[in-house]
Amino acid sequence: MAISLDKMSRKELLELRDRVEIALRNAEKRDRKEALKAAEKAAAEFGFSLSDLSGNGSKLPKSPKANAKYKNPSNPEQTWSGRGRKPQWVHDALKAGADISDLEI
Repeated sequence: MAISLDKMSRKELLELRDRVEIALRNAEKRDRKEALKAAEKAAAEFGFSLSDLSGNGSKLPKSPKANAKYKNPSNPEQTWSGRGRKPQWVHDALKAGADISDLEI
């Protein structure tokens, strides 16, 4: 199926390009579906689903919450592990002249 592009008008070439782009998108969708089916089949042969292998929906345990290292002297229920952003009460205590070691548990 040889097409002589040299003999086509600009309008015909643009129309052909649009049709080729649509055909390419459709071919990619078709190939993706076939690849997904093949991958699902391969995973099933080993007793897995694709979500089992890809980690989607995996039930890995979360890392344990870090223990509190600092507490608010005016409200001992407010604690901070020392990780992440400092809570406002830490900023306020430091601004008031407290040392971070004064807030340690």
